[in-house]
Amino acid sequence: MSKWIRIGDTVVVIAGNDKGKKGKVLRLGKTKVVVQGVNIRAKHMKAESEQKGAQIIRTEMPIHISNVMLAPAGNPVKVRVKIDEKTKEKLLVYRENGNEVLHRKVKKHVVG
Repeated sequence: MSKWIRIGDTVVVIAGNDKGKKGKVLRLGKTKVVVQGVNIRAKHMKAESEQKGAQIIRTEMPIHISNVMLAPAGNPVKVRVKIDEKTKEKLLVYRENGNEVLHRKVKKHVVG
């Protein structure tokens, strides 16, 4: 499971059939993520009753976590961990236009 990707984060697919698509993370597993609007498959459902006929349901399927990259500002970014000198907390940051931008704090984990 990735320490950096969480449910609700915006990601970009960097490999596979849906390369370049963006979406929010809906579900997170150990090695797979489900991204909104990515890797959509059709599932054929039998008729449950005579009133409700057979139907085709389109749903997102999981993709491997290594095939997605964080994209908080719309473009994929490389993130790194930085330790705040004052509070000794771990922060997840990325660079944008030469400046470091805080993405979020890493779980409540104090160093030192």
